[in-house]
Amino acid sequence: MALLSPPLSSISLITHWPQEPFHSSLSSPRHGHRRRRRCIHVSKAAPVFRSSWEELAGVLIFSAVPFTAVKALASSSIGDTLRRRLAETRKVASESSSRFKALARKAREASPWYGSDRPKWLGPIFFEYPQYLTGEYPGDYGFDVAGLGKDPTSFQKYFNFEILHARWAMLASLGVLVPELLELLGIVHFVEPVWWRVGYAKLQGDTLDYLGIPGFHIAGSQGVIVITICQALLMVGPEYARYCGIEALEPLGIYLPGDINYPGGPLFDPLGLSKDPISSEELKVKEIKNGRLAMVAWLGFSLQAALTGKGPLQNLIDFLSDPLHNNFLALFHSSS
Repeated sequence: MALLSPPLSSISLITHWPQEPFHSSLSSPRHGHRRRRRCIHVSKAAPVFRSSWEELAGVLIFSAVPFTAVKALASSSIGDTLRRRLAETRKVASESSSRFKALARKAREASPWYGSDRPKWLGPIFFEYPQYLTGEYPGDYGFDVAGLGKDPTSFQKYFNFEILHARWAMLASLGVLVPELLELLGIVHFVEPVWWRVGYAKLQGDTLDYLGIPGFHIAGSQGVIVITICQALLMVGPEYARYCGIEALEPLGIYLPGDINYPGGPLFDPLGLSKDPISSEELKVKEIKNGRLAMVAWLGFSLQAALTGKGPLQNLIDFLSDPLHNNFLALFHSSS
């Protein structure tokens, strides 16, 4: 556990192995090993690293591997061959993509989820909806009380951000619910199925075993700062490609027919769900609706963890067993 206590002109960093380390749902701490408490005094301006420089260097080298591999492939004879092949097929692929986009526009015009007659967030209640919300984007229910979408350029950016956060929230919600569900059903036994204790155990300085397999470490022995640096570096490439657009993959001979949010192609649509324009436009609406629900669910997960210290499924079981005593109002009353 790392504690920062500022005595006079310095900060004391106290690091020790906890007496009863936390366990994680996807990870478990290494047992039978404790460190002696040690104190290191550093100045206020100096950053605190809990990992050695060798570990930092290893993470930097590991994170540079994908970028180096992509650059080497693009500069090699294989990359030249892939680009020549792409140049030969791109015209046909571009014409096919243009035809699909035209069909998609017609599908939106005929769909009840787009256009001026789309469902609104207040339903039958009369409300003067903003005129700049025309139902062009999936999930547009005419809700913009803050006026954030008045500028078309800003509106496009906000939509891109919402799609990105919605997808992350859906993936994260799946990671929260699945371990706890498997534990409750007795299918897989985790040492600790509650999601928030995974990160908390790492903050305590525990060494984590991935999937609860002893000795199977994926950055499990690294410090939080090292893991953060590794994750940031590994995310630079995909985020840069997303920011630059789908053309960023063309040096590798990959052509994506869609746009930034819906690239399509074998890489991003291996099941071919977007081949039917009508079905594709409806799936876009379903995706953003489920993504918004996942973002709201994450707010609930966080509040439940802070107030009860339990997982969301256990909170649901407790509520169904005794709704009168296991609810938010009763919990708030007892805490006050």
